[in-house]
Amino acid sequence: MSAGPCPPGVSPEERLKQLGIVLPPAWIDKPNRVRALRSGIHVHMSGHGPIEPLTDTPVIMGKLGRELNEAQGAAAARETGLYILGTLKGCIGSLDRVVRVVHAIGFINCAPGFNTPSLVLNGFSDLMVEIFGEIGRHTRSAIGVAELYRDIPVEIEALFEVRD
Repeated sequence: MSAGPCPPGVSPEERLKQLGIVLPPAWIDKPNRVRALRSGIHVHMSGHGPIEPLTDTPVIMGKLGRELNEAQGAAAARETGLYILGTLKGCIGSLDRVVRVVHAIGFINCAPGFNTPSLVLNGFSDLMVEIFGEIGRHTRSAIGVAELYRDIPVEIEALFEVRD
């Protein structure tokens, strides 16, 4: 459930405190890949899902249109957004360094006939606006897929513009 957009003049870190949100820890990099990669002014986020980063255990599982409805899927996308922000903060030190949420791609684990993956991805998009305000509005794509890792309902990649 969204608390609405971040008011002007409130920093992302202040907003997290206002909302009582404690971000999960950053994902641990693997030998052959990283969860966040800074290149110039951009941080590219690898696909994240609703998976506890230290144990690699899914916290939400299921397929949209079978075990989960749109609202449950949107909650999973919001949860995934929190994991993304935890990893981003681990990469850049403070969310106050975010200039813009640029783009997101959401892969939605769909049963046959489930044709509203964009409504599921709204859970992520609403969170970005709730935390960052206007700079949280971003371009995006929502794609329905047949399977995802360990039967998680969503996997999201994101691109952020940051400053030093």
